[in-house]
Amino acid sequence: MTDSKTAPLKVLVYSDDVNTRQQVILALGRRPHPDLPELEYVEVATEPVVIQNMDAGHIDLAILDGEAVPAGGLGIAKQLKDEIYECPPVLVLTGRPQDAWLATWSRAEAAVPHPLDPIQLAETVVALLRSRVPASA
Repeated sequence: MTDSKTAPLKVLVYSDDVNTRQQVILALGRRPHPDLPELEYVEVATEPVVIQNMDAGHIDLAILDGEAVPAGGLGIAKQLKDEIYECPPVLVLTGRPQDAWLATWSRAEAAVPHPLDPIQLAETVVALLRSRVPASA
């Protein structure tokens, strides 16, 4: 088993709604794909803490709720992409599928609409995290 040697991937989950954060974490679980290391979650409810965690540089993926208030995940995503050199991938949760264009504006790498589909969310997260894991021999 290689998982004992591989550090977990840190996934920041931002929403002002604890239920949304829990939905994301439950949908993904500890290991959404056998090719990836385990995930370690950093739950965040406010914009300043998102910025603080992202500035620290230890996050592998940020999942931002576009419906969060007062600071929506789309605006935060745009700010992160504008301000952080080599910003890790960002996934935004949009209010509806038609809002995908907002994710493009925010420069997020991916978008998943509410209500969350656990399979779509997991597939999207796995695709984004593969770029963060060195290829094995």
